[in-house]
Amino acid sequence: MHRIVLVVVTPVMSFDVSIPYMVFGGVEVDGAPGYTVLSCTAEPGVVPTAGGPDLFIPHGLEAVRGAGTVIAVGSGGEPAHPEALRALREAADAGARIASLCTGAFALAQAGLLDGRPATTHWALADALAARHPAVEVRPDVLYVDDGQVLTSAGAAAAIDLCLHLVRLDHGAAAANAVARAAVVSPLRPGGQAQFITTPLPPERGTWLAATRAWTLAHLDRPLTLKDLAGHAGTSVRTLTRRFHAETGLSPLQWLLHRRIDRARELLETTDLPMNEIAWKSGLGSADSLRKHLVGRVGLTPSAYRAGFRRTDG
Repeated sequence: MHRIVLVVVTPVMSFDVSIPYMVFGGVEVDGAPGYTVLSCTAEPGVVPTAGGPDLFIPHGLEAVRGAGTVIAVGSGGEPAHPEALRALREAADAGARIASLCTGAFALAQAGLLDGRPATTHWALADALAARHPAVEVRPDVLYVDDGQVLTSAGAAAAIDLCLHLVRLDHGAAAANAVARAAVVSPLRPGGQAQFITTPLPPERGTWLAATRAWTLAHLDRPLTLKDLAGHAGTSVRTLTRRFHAETGLSPLQWLLHRRIDRARELLETTDLPMNEIAWKSGLGSADSLRKHLVGRVGLTPSAYRAGFRRTDG
């Protein structure tokens, strides 16, 4: 049975600590548990958490010895306990697989385990990780990075993705998919997928062009131009552009492209239409154009997006 040990570094979120228990604890191999999971920390006992209930962690860092996988959880970017860093280095030297969830990457970086390696963390702290540890190749826009012995994830949901990835490596896709179904999460989100930090549109701040925006959404399959939008609004292109930016934070064509991609994503999630037809219905023109814009927006090809997000009954 594969033994997984979490090295909890304060400050930590209780949710982050619970993720490995939820994912790995749900794995069965031939009717038996596939993993044992336990947590340890430099100072066993009650550990305060950020934004949640305190945790009781009875095990000290000696629990790391003999672990097959060691996962650093927490730190919030703060300096980790020196003994925790030593335990992480010793585990790596002993051949254990090393991983981090969210800001646990800072602990791995402080231990020198990310030097010369690609790694990620929560996008909001990616710049700080890069500034403090220039030897680390920080990738701020991915869900997780698998660099062989050392793996790192972005925040929250991406930590689930990394844990599912480890299950997939150890026991195959069927085992990972079974856990994903039980947890009601997507069974496959590749590590290179974007963290979706740029996906939300700015909040709309006005209604003068609301009718034109609604009309545009109803005609996304058309090759709309600025003149078309201005004609519907009964104004000049210059005024349309100025008012559009004031109300949406985007130019008309930027807003239109976002909405076309959103329509394509909706069709990929809810239909079995071929890619060329999805491209046509969303106004993106061709399957090649659909692929280009979807990869640029969310980091996934249309087929990969459909595989990961296709809605099915039940």
